Amino acid sequence: MADALKNVIAQSLECPVCLNTFTDPKILSCSHTYCRACLDNILECHGNDQMIRCPVCRAEIQVPNQDVSKLPANLALRSLIEDMKNQYQFCTNCKTEDKPQAVVYCQDCGIYLCITCRNTHSLWQNFISHEVLPMSEMVSGKVSVRRYRKCRKHPKEDEECFCPDCRRFACFRCVVMEHTNEGHRVIEAAVYESIHMKSIEDFKSKADKKRSCFQKYVDFIDEQKERVSNVQKQCTGNINNAYEESVRQLTKKKEILISEVKGRTEGVEKELDEMKKSAEQHITHLTTIADLVTNKTKIPSDMDALSAHDTLCHDLQEALDQEDPDYKQSIRSSKEGKSVRFMRNVGMDEIALGKIVNAVEKNIALPTKGSMNAMIGTPDGRMAVGCSTGGVEIFSSDGQLQQTVLKHVKIRRVGFLSDDRYVILDFSNKITLYTLEYLDKLNVMFETLSVDEGGWASLTVDSDDQIYVGYRKVKKIQVFSPAGGKAIKEIPCDEYEPHQITSCNDYLIIRSYDTIRLIDKQDVVKYELKKLGYIPCVAVSQGNTILIVKVKHGIGLVSIEEYTNELKHIQNIVIDYKIEKPERNWYFIQQYRSGEIAFCTPDRLYIFHLK
Repeated sequence: MADALKNVIAQSLECPVCLNTFTDPKILSCSHTYCRACLDNILECHGNDQMIRCPVCRAEIQVPNQDVSKLPANLALRSLIEDMKNQYQFCTNCKTEDKPQAVVYCQDCGIYLCITCRNTHSLWQNFISHEVLPMSEMVSGKVSVRRYRKCRKHPKEDEECFCPDCRRFACFRCVVMEHTNEGHRVIEAAVYESIHMKSIEDFKSKADKKRSCFQKYVDFIDEQKERVSNVQKQCTGNINNAYEESVRQLTKKKEILISEVKGRTEGVEKELDEMKKSAEQHITHLTTIADLVTNKTKIPSDMDALSAHDTLCHDLQEALDQEDPDYKQSIRSSKEGKSVRFMRNVGMDEIALGKIVNAVEKNIALPTKGSMNAMIGTPDGRMAVGCSTGGVEIFSSDGQLQQTVLKHVKIRRVGFLSDDRYVILDFSNKITLYTLEYLDKLNVMFETLSVDEGGWASLTVDSDDQIYVGYRKVKKIQVFSPAGGKAIKEIPCDEYEPHQITSCNDYLIIRSYDTIRLIDKQDVVKYELKKLGYIPCVAVSQGNTILIVKVKHGIGLVSIEEYTNELKHIQNIVIDYKIEKPERNWYFIQQYRSGEIAFCTPDRLYIFHLK
């Protein structure tokens, strides 16, 4: 009876997670106790969350500052463990009252043996293959004891059965008394252990495969990082070579250029680092929880241990259900860094070393020189260039001229409605609608002002299919329904001429000479950039930011900058890119749906690839 009591106490001193004797036991507010190391592992599985879920009862427990050491210690349990360690274990095989101290423990017999009994035990033929553990190694924790399960209600009976419905082991007497009448499915404990070990092996195999999958992804990200890093090194090397051929006064310019290269690549590297960190965290998560689930040293025997094991298996299954890495995401991120180039000045101002630019995909001559008068993105993601000599030329994002439509119509401005109909403004300020598929002229009339009445006009179409026509001479904007007829609204432009108008969400962007204004549709100026010193052109990006182009017409240099909807500068996209200087100072900018920026002069179309 005393041995059975000791066995019960020993089982009570085991952590439900690791199944070993508690080490630094910490008690949760739900009253369940675990090793501090086990709680650290469980907390790590939940990332940066300060909550921990009890594996037994699944209650959510707050962990102060994510530090398990700050949880209260189970002092009573710790004291009991120390007392048990300090007690001698006596031989359970000797029948005398004055039993000698045990020196070994036989795993197969489940008994402690003194020196005499050990010697006798080792001579018996049937016991030669038994696993015998020295007491010194058991006390130090180097080895784990495989204990026989004894029924707590019937201490002399082994728990030879397992009830899947109750999730607990039971002796044969308990099965007959408590489980059979309830219709429970009862199996042999050995069968359950076999199923349990198979489940553990299956989890381990799946965890290894998942870990390998994410490790390959981490390796792939390292490759992408290295390629981006090589671009940075190459650009830096080129800059250094150019610097060495120049004079000492170039030091400041050199540092600016290197800083710009880093600025364009470090953001990409940071994104890749975040992807790598996320993947590595998943590997750590899988490793930690898989190690907890696939612990082979013991089989969970009591209800708490079984509940803990079920919870951990559920957490592992959630980790295994996570989607595999998306390689396309890292490729998209690294592509921007790999497109950075150092362009050295040759035959121009070589003392300035050069500049950092993004790769330019195409530089296309327009079919009719000097005729470009408008540009807008098409509903299917291409780019439409309207020509004053007649026609709308459609270009793909790689710069291919795919078709020319409305060749008989002289274009001043062009737009599209949500049903893909063309909206054409001609040189007499008349608006005409055409179908997209057959390019049929629709019988819809708009009462716009003539050039004599209103002056030259500009045009834009908003997301609600309202058509805006801005007149320079009378300094106002008329708003039309796509049904035609008279203007449904007029917006006065106080003290400025609407040279170019662009729809941006619930606002209009107005360019007047060298000033840009962002107004609401009641003509209230929200934000403005005044007297820029150059004639800009404006577009709205795919990300709903504002793109502004500065052209130094006299020397043929183009810069593209990105601004917020409050007209605050975000970044320089293109800096002083050399173009073929056109005769006419007339430019447009738009962004393809796929991300490329199209910049058009009267003679040529330039496509900047910014992915």
